[in-house]
Amino acid sequence: MTTLMAILIGCLYAAAIYMMLRRSVVKLVIGLILLSNAANLLIFTVAGLERGVPPLIDKGHEFIAGNAADPLAQALILTAIVIGFGVLAFAVVLIHRACEVVQTDDMNEMKGTD
Repeated sequence: MTTLMAILIGCLYAAAIYMMLRRSVVKLVIGLILLSNAANLLIFTVAGLERGVPPLIDKGHEFIAGNAADPLAQALILTAIVIGFGVLAFAVVLIHRACEVVQTDDMNEMKGTD
C-alpha cells in the first residue's frame, strides 16, 4: 500500500512541477493545487496508513489503550490544507488582477511589462 502511495505522490509532484513550468498562469494555479495535495499525501503516508482508535485517554488511565491514530499528522495536514488554500486564494486574486492589466495569461508576455 505504501509503495502505491509513494508512486502516486511522485506522480502528483511531477505533474505539479510540469504544470507550474508551463506558460499559462491558469496551469500555474493547477500546479499549486497539485503541489499542496501531494504534500498533504506525503505527510499522511509518512505518519502511517493505519486505522486506530481516537487518540483520547480514558478517565483513570495514564496511557492510550490500543492502537491510536497519530494526532500530530492530522494537525499538520489540517494546517497544510488551510495554508494551501490561503496561498491558492492569494495566487488566484493576484493572477486575475495581472491578467486584467496585461490582457494575457502568457507568462512570457507578462514578463515584458513593468
